[in-house]
Amino acid sequence: MAGICWLASYPKSGNTWLRAFLANLFSGERLPERPVPINELSRYCIADDFVADYARVAGRPAEALSQDALLRLRSKVHAAIAAGSPRTVFVKTHNAAISIAGISLITPAATAGAIYVIRNPLDVAVSYAHHFQVPLPRAVAQMCDARQTLPPADGLMRRYLGGWSGHVRSWTRAEGLRILVLRYEDLVAAPSATFGQIVSFLGLPEDPARLERAVDFSSFDQLRRQEAAGGFDEARPDDKARFFRQGKAGAWREALDRDQVARLIEAHRETMTHHGYLSPAGAPI
Repeated sequence: MAGICWLASYPKSGNTWLRAFLANLFSGERLPERPVPINELSRYCIADDFVADYARVAGRPAEALSQDALLRLRSKVHAAIAAGSPRTVFVKTHNAAISIAGISLITPAATAGAIYVIRNPLDVAVSYAHHFQVPLPRAVAQMCDARQTLPPADGLMRRYLGGWSGHVRSWTRAEGLRILVLRYEDLVAAPSATFGQIVSFLGLPEDPARLERAVDFSSFDQLRRQEAAGGFDEARPDDKARFFRQGKAGAWREALDRDQVARLIEAHRETMTHHGYLSPAGAPI
C-alpha cells in the first residue's frame, strides 16, 4: 500500500507494542539475530505530532507556529509524508479520526489504511493514570470527556482524543477507511495469530519463521528488559514511571474501585459491549 498506514489507538492501548512488532518484522531481509532496540522504533514508524516536522514543511521556526497554524498544516505534512516513499509509511497517532475546525486530523488523500488497537477501557484507565501520573478518578473523568486533549508539551503539538468511546467509534466506523481492528487482549492471549492478521492486511507473503521471530522480539518481557537496561526515549522524562509496566489484561480488578468501574461502564456501555468487554447482562468480562 502506497501512502500512510496509521497505527492508531487511544493512549496506553498497545500502540508501542504494535510498532515494536512491525519494526522487528521489517528489520532486515534475513531473519534478524536480535531485537530492534526500542529507541530505534522511529526508524520504522514516525509520529504525526512533532512540531519540528510541521516547521520544516512551513519553512518557519517552530516557535512561530501557533496551534491553529499547526492544525492548518496537517494536510501538507501528511502529503509530504506519503510522497516521501513509494511504499507504505507507518505513522503513529493518538488523535481521533475526526475533523477540528473543518480540518481532518487524518488526511484521506494521503491515507492508504489504518491499524487500530483497542483495549478494555477499565485497563486503559489504570495504565493512563500511571503513565500521566494523575489520580485514578481524574484518569476516569478524562476518558469520559468528549473534549479531552493532550496539551502541547516537549515539542509535541496538541492531540485530540475525546472520550474513549468517541475515539474508538471515530476509527472503527470511519467511512471509506481500509482498517484492521485488533484487540489488545487478543494480542496478549494469542500473539502469533493476532499479529499474523497484520501480515495478511498488509498483503505480505506468509513467512511463519519471520512472524514468530517478530512476535518473540517484541514480547512485552523483551520490551520491559530493554527499558530496564537502557531506558526508553518515549518514557516520562522525569523518570517517575516505567513505560512498560505489566502488559496484561485484567489489572483493573485490583486497581479500580466500584464507583470508578461503574462510571466507565455507564459512559462507554455500548462500545464496550460491541467489542466484547461487557456481557449481554452488562457485567465486565
